[in-house]
Amino acid sequence: MKKSLARGALSLAVLSLAVGLAAPAQAKTEITLSRFFGACDAQYGNVNDVNKASGECGIITTLVNQFNATNKEDIFVKPQIIEWGPYYTQIDARILSHDVPTISVMHEAVLGDYVKRKLVEPLDDGFKSVGIDTKDFTGHAHRGVTFGDKTYALPFDTHSWLWHINVNLFKKAGLVDASGKPILPTSPDELLKQSKQFKDKTGLPYFAMPVLNEGAAETRTFDTWLYQQNGTLFPNGPTKIDLHSKQATNALTLYDSLMKAGAITPGLDYGAANQAFENGKAGVLMCGTWVIEDFTLLSKKPDSALANDGYTVVPFQNLYQKKAVWADGHSWVMLKGGAKDEKTRHAALVFLKFLYDHDADWARTGHLPARQSVIDSPAFNALPHRSDIKEIASTGYSLPNTVPRQFAIQEMVGEEISNMLSSGKSITDVQQQAEDRVNKLLSK
Repeated sequence: MKKSLARGALSLAVLSLAVGLAAPAQAKTEITLSRFFGACDAQYGNVNDVNKASGECGIITTLVNQFNATNKEDIFVKPQIIEWGPYYTQIDARILSHDVPTISVMHEAVLGDYVKRKLVEPLDDGFKSVGIDTKDFTGHAHRGVTFGDKTYALPFDTHSWLWHINVNLFKKAGLVDASGKPILPTSPDELLKQSKQFKDKTGLPYFAMPVLNEGAAETRTFDTWLYQQNGTLFPNGPTKIDLHSKQATNALTLYDSLMKAGAITPGLDYGAANQAFENGKAGVLMCGTWVIEDFTLLSKKPDSALANDGYTVVPFQNLYQKKAVWADGHSWVMLKGGAKDEKTRHAALVFLKFLYDHDADWARTGHLPARQSVIDSPAFNALPHRSDIKEIASTGYSLPNTVPRQFAIQEMVGEEISNMLSSGKSITDVQQQAEDRVNKLLSK
């Protein structure tokens, strides 16, 4: 009897074990994340601690890793990395083929096109369900993701256009004050005068900036000079640009004068312009927030042209009536058709809350946080140069989100300005041809 009971107990134990082995594990909820920012799995693919990462690619990669390793709801985020150039073309193709990512990164300048086509989910109710407080968005971030009374994206940052300065070269040019800070111009005439002094003393151009294959760069500077004069590309509404205004003519004239004075590095594309600045071949690089961390790290190397406290950065210098600068923002959207059911939608919102909670980590790239509480925090202000640029959260300007095709407009205007800088095209031709191209696009 005892043997029979023992055999029975053993049989039940074996059966229970077999059933346990046969039962499937709790399935994870997989969501897909389409993004640019580059690929760096060789360096960060197995890093789960965002504090050990740097740069856009490193930080976003480790944030995803950290979420996958620590979230308590069995959610797995699968990144889908797309190159920056064809990113939106590929997103459009995936929408048409019904292969829609669950979450996608999107520039706020582009977001309006997708909202108008009713391709993006409004997120207010979803944000409330996971504890994302839209009242904490900065003014610039709020404007970028809000259409009517609805929020269509989670803003991740404000990125903008800056002056990155080689302090060592400014000292050589005699353009520093008693404390060693760069003396910066406050008008176009002062800029032309100082750029001449800079070149006379150093033999180098004042500015490093791309003039080839990077129309967006020229437009960002042009837009900034417009905004500083209370000007706009669209004085007559969102479907027609005007480059013949006094403000636009002033901005183009300043560009032309600087180029003719040898104050701008000639014939460089984006990468070469950055390299010229890194190598000490120009005093100021016109570039974005996203390179602050790289240049800060470079300045700590003793053999760098930026060594010995030789690097600083300021918001784009005000040369006209008011502080203003071109700005945009990265945001995260949920395209319609990406979340196939409520479980997937909830998982996506949980991950968005994680990104919201880690906005301060993303700000280490150099971008300004999208959350006012982070901008006001001691930790953010302790980061190098951040207290110098945080004003951009209130002085950054974008085209109204009623303006369609903003990236295409940016490229067309920039290409015409590039032609002026590289081949001597007249201001009159730039004005007319940019207007013709853009207004034809907007009339369709």
